[in-house]
Amino acid sequence: MDEDKQIQLLQLTYAHVLADATRQFGQEGVLERVAARKRQEQLATGSTKAAQFGITSAEQVFTRLSAFFRCASWQVTPHDGGFAAETASCVLAGLARKMDAPSPCRLYCLDPMEGMVKGLNPEAEFRVQETLWDGGKCRVEVKGCAAGLSYLDEQAGA
Repeated sequence: MDEDKQIQLLQLTYAHVLADATRQFGQEGVLERVAARKRQEQLATGSTKAAQFGITSAEQVFTRLSAFFRCASWQVTPHDGGFAAETASCVLAGLARKMDAPSPCRLYCLDPMEGMVKGLNPEAEFRVQETLWDGGKCRVEVKGCAAGLSYLDEQAGA
């Protein structure tokens, strides 16, 4: 098996493990508590996680994670004082649906991304407009970030 196939297999296995964990949390009745606790953790550690991925702007949260995990193919476009990120497919959501799990969207995707965006710019607004779980696409709008700049870049230029 070549290296690219090995990476794809690891990515799919990782998504499957996350979907199964969501199913287990749901069956045990603890998903909401786990998700709330993890959300606070993601918001507290977002800048560190962004740095670990070499992410320096809010847009890169979507584009770099797309390239790294190959779970969703986010498209980022300028929008109303910030940008909008959209994807029409998600491996994790698809796997979760197949195993009759609850939505993994906030726990394993949106909350970690929000943590990184706000870790780069604490003033950023992160608004989930729609998810693939409940609609035809996932759409997030981020405002309060100059395009391509992190909070630290903006402060240095001020």
